[in-house]
Amino acid sequence: MAIKNVTATRMSLLGLKNQKNVAQRGHKLLKDKQDGLMQEFLKIVRRAKEMRLQVEEALQQANRFFLEAQAIMPRSVLENTLSVASQTLSLKVKTKNVMSVRIPKFSLETSGNALHYGLVQTRGELDIAIKSFAKVFELLIQLAEIEKSAENLSLEIEKTRRRVNALEHFLIPDILDTLKFIKMKLDETERSAIVQVMVIKNMLEAHEQKKRHKAAA
Repeated sequence: MAIKNVTATRMSLLGLKNQKNVAQRGHKLLKDKQDGLMQEFLKIVRRAKEMRLQVEEALQQANRFFLEAQAIMPRSVLENTLSVASQTLSLKVKTKNVMSVRIPKFSLETSGNALHYGLVQTRGELDIAIKSFAKVFELLIQLAEIEKSAENLSLEIEKTRRRVNALEHFLIPDILDTLKFIKMKLDETERSAIVQVMVIKNMLEAHEQKKRHKAAA
């Protein structure tokens, strides 16, 4: 550890003690924040894992429905039906603050009707497939929200961890070593002053004793 470049005075000692108290309180607050962020991060990671499984299952089901529709409908009819976009989607993004971390909130707004086509040449399997893919898209938006939240939390955890380590392994030990050094210097100065006082006292006592001897003679 490094000793700070300070003058070994009682004023410096008092100032460093205040710095030590502030640093230790800050370290505790940051450590509590880091623990809270980690708990929130682990919860979100578990949610993301569950959501991934839902997305994979929903996507497999939607593909299965689409393959069924594709197998029983003429290719030209299927292509013509799906070539015209009749529904528009817009993504709305809001954020909330969780322990100074911006957590996104995605919401999907739709207009129009995906099932715009006529029912004469199409089959119900196509309707089911389109509705299934719409469900997959909604799940993907939810998954993106969760994963972005996890990413933002991980960045804040890393930043907080660096601050905790800086306080724990550098700043606080440096302050403690400097306090120890200043106390040692002040103790040395105090002992030196006591020795000087004792020497002067002995000299004065010896001088007084000589004067008494002269007066007695």
